[in-house]
Amino acid sequence: MRHVVTAEDTARALGSGDVEVLGTPRLLAWIEAATVEAAAPHVPQGSTSVGRSVELAHRRPTAVGAAVEVVADDPVVEGHSLVFDVRAVDDDDRLVADGRVTRVVVDRARFDA
Repeated sequence: MRHVVTAEDTARALGSGDVEVLGTPRLLAWIEAATVEAAAPHVPQGSTSVGRSVELAHRRPTAVGAAVEVVADDPVVEGHSLVFDVRAVDDDDRLVADGRVTRVVVDRARFDA
């Protein structure tokens, strides 16, 4: 998933800092969206996946106007858990962030109840 950083994505705009670079909360949201997409083939009809844990290292700043490619590798399936290695790289192929996200497959109706 490719994203271009806007003023609304900055740490200042998100309240997570006072600088005009990609904020960690937005980066995390993009990474979680990538895991939702990558989880889809592993989630049976009538189920969904929910986030359980995130380990993320935000390694370098990304300026407004720059692009970030967010990738979630195919998951390791551990029972009902899907464990993803994730990363974000900029247009110069520099590592912006990396980590691991765990999602759990749950019955949608039971979860909604």
